[in-house]
Amino acid sequence: MNNTEIIEKIIRHLRTLKTINILKLRQVKSKFANQYKIGIISNAELLWHYKRMVKEKTIEPSIILENILKKRAIRTLSGVAPIAVLTKHYPCPGHCVFCPTEKNMPKSYLSNEPAVMRAILTKFNPYNQIIARLRALETNGHSTNKVELIVMGGTFNYFPRQYQTWFIKRCFEACNGRTSKTLAEAQKINETAKHRIIGLTLETRPDYVNEEELINFRRLGCTKIEIGVQAIDNKILTLNRRGHTVEQIIIATRLMKQAGFKIAYHLMPNLLGSTPAKDLQMFKKLFSSSDFQPDMLKIYPTVVTKGSALYKKWRAGDYRPYTPKQLITLLLKIKLAIPNYVRLIRLIRDIPKESIEAGNKITNLRQILADQMKAKNIICHCIRCREAREHSRGADKAKLYTQKYQASDSEEYFLHFSSHGRKILYAFLRLRLNDRDQVFIPELKNAALIREVHTYGRLTPVSQVNSGEVQHRGLGRRLMAQAEQIAKDNGYTKMAVIAGVGVRGYYRLLGYRLEGTYMTKKLVT
Repeated sequence: MNNTEIIEKIIRHLRTLKTINILKLRQVKSKFANQYKIGIISNAELLWHYKRMVKEKTIEPSIILENILKKRAIRTLSGVAPIAVLTKHYPCPGHCVFCPTEKNMPKSYLSNEPAVMRAILTKFNPYNQIIARLRALETNGHSTNKVELIVMGGTFNYFPRQYQTWFIKRCFEACNGRTSKTLAEAQKINETAKHRIIGLTLETRPDYVNEEELINFRRLGCTKIEIGVQAIDNKILTLNRRGHTVEQIIIATRLMKQAGFKIAYHLMPNLLGSTPAKDLQMFKKLFSSSDFQPDMLKIYPTVVTKGSALYKKWRAGDYRPYTPKQLITLLLKIKLAIPNYVRLIRLIRDIPKESIEAGNKITNLRQILADQMKAKNIICHCIRCREAREHSRGADKAKLYTQKYQASDSEEYFLHFSSHGRKILYAFLRLRLNDRDQVFIPELKNAALIREVHTYGRLTPVSQVNSGEVQHRGLGRRLMAQAEQIAKDNGYTKMAVIAGVGVRGYYRLLGYRLEGTYMTKKLVT
């Protein structure tokens, strides 16, 4: 019996099992390896042959088996396939004491970080980076129909405009599978491409946000901005040579929200001059003050690396990192302070242990926090901890909840479908009722603004409308209808959506049309 025949026999055996999980899969693979004196067959190889057999109609498809065979299934359990690409090395406008500097690397990034290592292999070419990631995701069984593109590498709008346009155009061309004469043409093609970019994230600093830059971000197709806030205390910002103020953070946040962007703050506990008490106070202020109210957070506890000014201060005894116990205690308190309309994206940077001279070296910090919270019977209410993922069965009984809060001089609504008690989140929408005097983008005049619509659960390709997953059950449409009603009740005659290029078709089905860089619709009262 040759290798292909053995693999087919394994797959047929797996199809006969009444229940299958990761442990059972390992047992079956081990049993066949011992029986036929072969090595353990990889999940990727099993998945490839499974798909071939389905295509040849020698077996019936099994969604359960397919999902079990996927490598790192969590990558697409948030409803999209995230793909991160890095820009080339380029001078940075900042001079932060904590920031590592390595020759020929993007500012603050190290050559042994996983994402950077992938970028180095492609010489930081955006087209090749995306092609490589698409192949890797598809090989491991993930759908790449809905791509969330994340551009890393520092202050993106500090690059020359020509490079910005070229970089993003090449990203779209990689997803389209063809070249285009202009960025606008590439974006138009992507609306119906195989790999649709449904969200585009760019990074910048508070002092590099203004009306002109945000309009350019929209031209590029950006829908989310990750902004290096780090702290909301001017003394700490000065000590760490950030080069911006809290007042600039407040102004940048207001402008980004007026334009409809989703906002992710980067924050760093344990900066030079801070304490656990000060850090906790700052995190609480993020959501008690209407000046901030970010939609998402990336928390990066400060670490000491050799290529930073902080390294010298640490060696001189002028800086002391928190102990693991202090850090974990602080992060537990921070998680409990995060509202249910905020997503905690990350808790640590992917800096390898060997590059960290002092500071946190715990790589599974999120898991440790989860275990401690479970032991203490306390619950984190952030979006990431509640998103449905594989729990799709209760979506039909989900209840619509409406929350209202003040943010940057306007009202924000967080509409969401959740299970009873709001323990599982299936879908949500962010609605902003802009102060009419604040609008600086013409197409947003007199318009209520939808900043985000997201349905959680396993990424479901556009063609699979009856897959049984949370996506494509109509929750998004119902949220849109509710948002439109709220806007009309508040006197708005127009709705605008900051839609990713690859999702424009969805909004057209709901009566929206492209106006400038937004999808808009007149509201009939």
